[in-house]
Amino acid sequence: MGAARIRIKPFLVRLLRRVPLPWIAVGVGLATGLAVWAALDQIQGRQVDKIFDRELAVQLKLRARESLIRFERYLASYAAVIRLLAHTRWLSDYLQGSDWLAGSGATQPTIHRGAYPDWLSEPFMRDGLNPPTHLLLTGLDGAIWEIFQTSTVPIALDLQGRAPKRWFGAHPGSILIERLAQQLYLVVAEAIKDAPGKEIGYLVAIVPIDAALLAASQHGLDVGSAAVALVDDTDQRLLASLDPQAIPVASHLSDWAASYVITAQSLDDYIAPDSKLSFATLVSQARVEKMSHHVRIFERRQRFYAAVVFVLVFTALFYLVSARLNSILKRMTRFAQRALGIPEPGFARAGNQLILLEEWIQHFTQLVLAAREEMSRRYQAELREREALKAAMMEASLDAIVTLDHDGRIIEYNPAAERLFGIERSQALGVIFAERFLADLARPAFRRLLDRSLHRYLAPQGREELLALDAAGREIPVELSIAPIEQVGARFFTLYIHDISSRKQAEQEIKSLARLASESPNPILRVSATGSLVYANPASHTIVRAWGSETGWLLPEDWADAVKAALVLGRPLERELEVGGQIYAILLAPIRDLGYVNIYARDITAVRRAEQEARQHQAALVHVCRLSTLGEIATGMAHELNQPLSAVINYANGCSRRLHTGQGRPEELIEAMHQIIAQAQRASEIIKRLRALVGKQPPVRAEADLNQLVHEVCTFLAFEINQLGVGVALELLPEPLKVLVDVVQIEQVLLNLVTNALDAMESCPAGARRLGIRTWREGAWARLAVADTGPGIDPEQCPKVFAPFVTTKTGGMGMGLAISQTIIENHEGRIWAESIPEQGATFHIRLPLAPVPAQALANPVDERDDR
Repeated sequence: MGAARIRIKPFLVRLLRRVPLPWIAVGVGLATGLAVWAALDQIQGRQVDKIFDRELAVQLKLRARESLIRFERYLASYAAVIRLLAHTRWLSDYLQGSDWLAGSGATQPTIHRGAYPDWLSEPFMRDGLNPPTHLLLTGLDGAIWEIFQTSTVPIALDLQGRAPKRWFGAHPGSILIERLAQQLYLVVAEAIKDAPGKEIGYLVAIVPIDAALLAASQHGLDVGSAAVALVDDTDQRLLASLDPQAIPVASHLSDWAASYVITAQSLDDYIAPDSKLSFATLVSQARVEKMSHHVRIFERRQRFYAAVVFVLVFTALFYLVSARLNSILKRMTRFAQRALGIPEPGFARAGNQLILLEEWIQHFTQLVLAAREEMSRRYQAELREREALKAAMMEASLDAIVTLDHDGRIIEYNPAAERLFGIERSQALGVIFAERFLADLARPAFRRLLDRSLHRYLAPQGREELLALDAAGREIPVELSIAPIEQVGARFFTLYIHDISSRKQAEQEIKSLARLASESPNPILRVSATGSLVYANPASHTIVRAWGSETGWLLPEDWADAVKAALVLGRPLERELEVGGQIYAILLAPIRDLGYVNIYARDITAVRRAEQEARQHQAALVHVCRLSTLGEIATGMAHELNQPLSAVINYANGCSRRLHTGQGRPEELIEAMHQIIAQAQRASEIIKRLRALVGKQPPVRAEADLNQLVHEVCTFLAFEINQLGVGVALELLPEPLKVLVDVVQIEQVLLNLVTNALDAMESCPAGARRLGIRTWREGAWARLAVADTGPGIDPEQCPKVFAPFVTTKTGGMGMGLAISQTIIENHEGRIWAESIPEQGATFHIRLPLAPVPAQALANPVDERDDR
């Protein structure tokens, strides 16, 4: 027996060694998870069934309550409609004017069928309410006066006498469910009052309670899922049903207990004391069972998913823990190979690492003993390599490295130190470093640095800038740090010396560059992203004072906003600033990486003055051009003035003769005087136009009608046009074409274009001379075209005709079109020429339309030019 047990144990050990630990963990996890879940599943299933049954009962009660509430609201709707009808003015007026109140009416009530009676409005029911079969007018004692019968179905009630007093109840507006011969009726009564508020009668509505009424009260309730019915509590017989075919009337409620889940609720508030009715809600048993079946299937499916997840999580946890342990053991084997330099142990194969751990520990102990000897040998080799590496670093270092003993004498000296100081290593060894390689002023600082290293030799030392001496005695700026070395019975110091001559030179260059801003004659400022003035050179003090700011203060709000906008856009912005008569061009250059803006200012006062002088010179040149044009149109103006002056003289002579002869009648003389005044005003207007054209005045922009300017120019040149026999065709826009221009300058341009057209047509036959002027609107632009039928211009020469001193006329100056182009461009417009040789030329002008005021946009009116 014992031998068999001994044989079994090695067999199990060998078997477990071959099975990986994660797979054993998976098996244990599956078994444990299934066992735990089997116990939890029984408890959970019973709890779910209890919760479902409780929730189902609550939902059925809620469904029954909702059905009753809908039914009661439906009955209340009837009461509201009858109350509205009973309180109408014409009903009380009708009763007060009838014989019923006086008691002298007929003993039999009046019955209305089909047509509405006078006391009833049409229609009298809301949408969704079944109309009553009878509407009664009764007295306060219940005597029936009039009946309005809306249906041919008879009612099981003698309506020839008095209505039962229980219909009116304790208060007006009562609702009663009346049972008559196994038929239920809804009786709604409301008191009728006269103007002072006294009750004079009752309005009673009788509605049969049938399937149609129940269906309307439940708003189309699905009979397949639920139904409602009215039940007599005495014998539990159905008096009304939502679906008489599925649930017949007169059947017992107990007949449907197997097919429906029934919930009954009392209707004591709507029935007579001697009756007992209930409102029953019937929910299909099949529907409930179906829902219960689906819920249980869903619950079982969810429990199955939860069980799978639980078991998988439990198994995964076991697997991850065992896999982690397996991984740690495998890393130990790899560590043995890397650290000890021996092959991996044989038990690193796949299997149960826990069982193999004991063999691993035994083997590892042997490896550690062997590794200790191996590490000792390696340490000696690494020490030798470190010394060699140190020597190589000393040789390859770019900084000078000098080692001193405790007396300050040099005991080591690398090649970089030889290059720095210009002294060979053999000459430097044994020399006191401070006396030979440091300037007199640097030696106290070196001693202080050396003392600090003695007291705090374990802490890293900072760098100190000193002046060193080379072999020729020249001073070299260096950066020096000391690292103390403690050994048994001795102390040494390693000096790390870095030549900073190049850095010092660069710093001097940076300082000189920094002085450029302060020495610049132009203002230079620096502003932070928040609008705070960081720096301002001396040349910018005028601008800073104008802003009312100082270094560290905020700029004015508009300039601070401009700084923020430049940073957001990431590109320079240009603005202008006028300070004390000086004009500065301001450039805001953002430096987004550093979060500030450089402001560069340049005095452009002289430039602006030169531009002003150029504009004045241009105005003078335009004036000279107008004067030259004046000579050309003088004859036409004389002819224009001669006509109104001749008319004035003729009217004046006629008035004088009539006054001398005594034949003049007052009305004739007054008419003549009006003519004299009109002709004199015409002459005055011509002179004003001529003075405005010739007079030298500063440019003034004003809103003008381009069509009106065309008319005035044609008036100026009317004599020349008639003399040449030119046919003028004006195609002007019907409505005003408003532009914001200098009127005199634009008239000068039009005069030049029309005069050039007339000159070009002199060589044409008299019948072929035609001048066309057209205006139109093109988007935000006003367009004008002047066309003639002259010989035209070579298309290649069209762009050149606007150059100064270029002319095709004999004796012309060649400045008219050049000045016209300058005027149009100053008005932000454009002028160009088009031509077809031997057919004529057309000159085009494009000007921006005048901006429309906001008030004009809101209230458009008919604006007319009064010029």
